[in-house]
Amino acid sequence: MASTDTKAKTDDLAGLEAGLDALDAVQTHRTPAREVLVKKVLPPFIAVGLVLLVWQVLVAAKITDETKLPPLSAVWDSLSEMWLKGTLLEVVWTSVSRGLLGFLLALAIGTPLGLLVARVKFVRAAIGPILQGLQSLPSVAWVPPAVLWFGLNDAMMYTVILLGAVPSIANGLVSGIDQIPPLYLRAGRTLGATGLRGARHVIMPAALPGYLAGLKQGWAFSWRSLMAAEIIASSPDLGLGLGQLLENGRNNIDLPGVFLAIILILVVGIAIDLVIFSPVERWVLRSRGLLVKS
Repeated sequence: MASTDTKAKTDDLAGLEAGLDALDAVQTHRTPAREVLVKKVLPPFIAVGLVLLVWQVLVAAKITDETKLPPLSAVWDSLSEMWLKGTLLEVVWTSVSRGLLGFLLALAIGTPLGLLVARVKFVRAAIGPILQGLQSLPSVAWVPPAVLWFGLNDAMMYTVILLGAVPSIANGLVSGIDQIPPLYLRAGRTLGATGLRGARHVIMPAALPGYLAGLKQGWAFSWRSLMAAEIIASSPDLGLGLGQLLENGRNNIDLPGVFLAIILILVVGIAIDLVIFSPVERWVLRSRGLLVKS
């Protein structure tokens, strides 16, 4: 009888070990390019195609007037005209370069600010509510004072971007740090990871998911802030960006040009997410064993 109980316990233990081994053996894998194309890239294109199909049906069936919704052919003609003139890529790059540089500046400011707010109680009590308020403030509200401060130049553009993006990046990092288990921080201090060393080796890696979410939101705010600044504060000295292109279409009552600008703004936003943030997000999930083969 005793040997039977011992054997049963041994079998239970072996089953438990096998189960734990199975959990540990979850295989992460690098997603093949074809799978990424099918699951990540193709769905947005299908969705856009459906929107364009509905658009064409509405125009062809004369459900809406062409003065409110232009034919796709007219938008295509505007795109072709810009391409033949050689201005299309220049317009897109003017806005993209501004947006990326402004985002990098916001990253350099928002990251240490988020660390400071998360780790220093007095700073959090003083600045935390202000950051939350700034994040809820529409970026377009900063355009008039920025114009008065700096005039119509790139400094004004970057100021609007920073005021829109820095709070999102800082708050994302604060949220990520707040979700770190206290045991990690105590273990880090025990091993001598304090101060900047603790921030680099313990806090930032542990807070990475929340920080990444803040970065994605920070980019969204950067892009939206830039478009608001370009639309309101258009000037020949600033060069022609997508926001100015949209505003020029409105001033010239060029509805196809307006829709072309909107489409280009949307395409850039989707492309940045697919090219930059989605690969980083997959890398984070893969490094933490969360990207598993289904």
